[in-house]
Amino acid sequence: MVEFDAAFIQGIEHRPKEIIIAEGIPLIDLSPVSSLDSVLDSQGLEELVEEIGDACNKWGFFQVINHGASYDLRQKIENASRKFFAQTIEEKRRVRRDEVNPLGYYDTEHTKNVRDWKEVFDFSVQDPIQMPDFGKEVQTWTNRWPEYPPELREACEEYAGEMEKLCFKLLELISLSLGLAANRMNAFFKDQSSFIRLNHYPPCPSPDLALGVGRHKDGGALTVLAQDEVGGLEVKRRTDGEWIRVKPTPNAFIINVGDIIQVWSNDKYESAEHRVVVNSERERFSIPFFFNPGHYIDIKPLDDLINKENPAKFKAYNWGNFFTSRKGSNFKKLDVENLQIQHFKISE
Repeated sequence: MVEFDAAFIQGIEHRPKEIIIAEGIPLIDLSPVSSLDSVLDSQGLEELVEEIGDACNKWGFFQVINHGASYDLRQKIENASRKFFAQTIEEKRRVRRDEVNPLGYYDTEHTKNVRDWKEVFDFSVQDPIQMPDFGKEVQTWTNRWPEYPPELREACEEYAGEMEKLCFKLLELISLSLGLAANRMNAFFKDQSSFIRLNHYPPCPSPDLALGVGRHKDGGALTVLAQDEVGGLEVKRRTDGEWIRVKPTPNAFIINVGDIIQVWSNDKYESAEHRVVVNSERERFSIPFFFNPGHYIDIKPLDDLINKENPAKFKAYNWGNFFTSRKGSNFKKLDVENLQIQHFKISE
């Protein structure tokens, strides 16, 4: 990734502009539920649920502190990630992903048909996982672990366990904020297709032309992001369309609701558009956990949230087919936009 070519150049309207760091991305203290097995045991539950609902409604993004996830395990996976990406490109490509099994290392990913200035390593939380073969037979995806660093696999698997616990707590709080039972959405994740990505954004010679990740919305249910002190994540503010930089908060996680929550909530909560900017001086590392249901789950507005006054706004679609279709668009530049939930919107 030393050469800069036209494949990385964003359209003029999508290039980074001046940095806007504003108050707004809510910072939520999870200490009332961080040490509990069930959020329902919390004393300060009502206020916390209201905060979560307000953040989902206004931003689709928030940060959490006092979340109960192990700081040591976060440090362990961050250190192992740095060691992995410091290797030669030849070593990293020994575990290169492909269209048959899109787990492992990759350095030519596209977002919105423009190449991202990054390299990644993906692994699934459940190993192996089953996913449709682009709408055909179900196939098996297996994690590809590198020989170096030897501690990477254990660090990743331990961290995944921590993130899974945090995601279920967040899912229950979001469910309560929608007026549903806390565990209303839990069963969808019985055979989850969740995965974790290790991101590395090298210094970019033309950060005014390229993006680490182009503008996009996450297709899954929830994303839990750990980012380093460099920062670079920007969220599109709904009130005016400005891109707002999310300032790193030590040991916090950044949470965003994905397309699935938008559909389940029947548009009450909206998946927020976001992107990653790069710089010419410092490399950046981040680790998103993508919390996704089983491949066989059909995504549609929850029955509890629709009625004659508030009819369903989306047609049902299969998560596995949606996911594999989106994954396929990461490998090559397409002539059309990749699959979006708007393609399933019911016209009013």
